[in-house]
Amino acid sequence: MRALQHPDVEKVPLPTVLSALADPVRLRIVAELARSGGIACGDFDVPVSMSTLSHHLKVLREAGVLRVIPQGSYRTHELRREEMERRFPGVLESITRAVGV
Repeated sequence: MRALQHPDVEKVPLPTVLSALADPVRLRIVAELARSGGIACGDFDVPVSMSTLSHHLKVLREAGVLRVIPQGSYRTHELRREEMERRFPGVLESITRAVGV
């Protein structure tokens, strides 16, 4: 399994984060992650194909919103809550509250 790169959240600009969160499917992904704490790639409940889901997860990862953790033959995704809170206080909390988490 190929190692994925995660950006240093301290170097991610706010417009990049907000752009990643501007898509309804990505907001749904963030809401699911906020509720669950971590989800394996195939377990998301979103109305898109696996290739489209992979794209959305990549956008969120590259914006510093989530971290991908390899676990054997699959990967778990989780929000980078603490890092995002340090960099952009209240932003992720406000977003998750707005989507009903």
